[in-house]
Amino acid sequence: LRSAAGVGGGLVQAGGSLRLSCAASGFTLDDSGIGWFRQAPGEEREGVSCISKNDGRALYSDSVKDRFTISRDNAKNTVYLQMNRMKPEDTAVYYCARTLICVDSDFGLFVGGVDVWGKGTLVTVSS
Repeated sequence: LRSAAGVGGGLVQAGGSLRLSCAASGFTLDDSGIGWFRQAPGEEREGVSCISKNDGRALYSDSVKDRFTISRDNAKNTVYLQMNRMKPEDTAVYYCARTLICVDSDFGLFVGGVDVWGKGTLVTVSS
């Protein structure tokens, strides 16, 4: 069974930091693309960061670039999302996922081809 579990969400003040982690089970991260998505109330789910399976590049959406950092620990089979200088608009449920597609396009970051979704974790940023 392939699965992933995201943890680390919570309440933080604007300007603060949180680190999310996602432990994968049933597959190895170093042989996979991996991404973080978020879904705010009433909004569609959006990809915010990913690591490409093809070349290991880390990519970010414009809304989180220079504030969030994605990383992975292959020994622990865990991916992280370090979130700094957080804003109220970062409030959302965050999901990790195994992804086939992780590219920058003329329209911004595109993360897709998800075949494993992690359990979401709620992040709330107060103003």
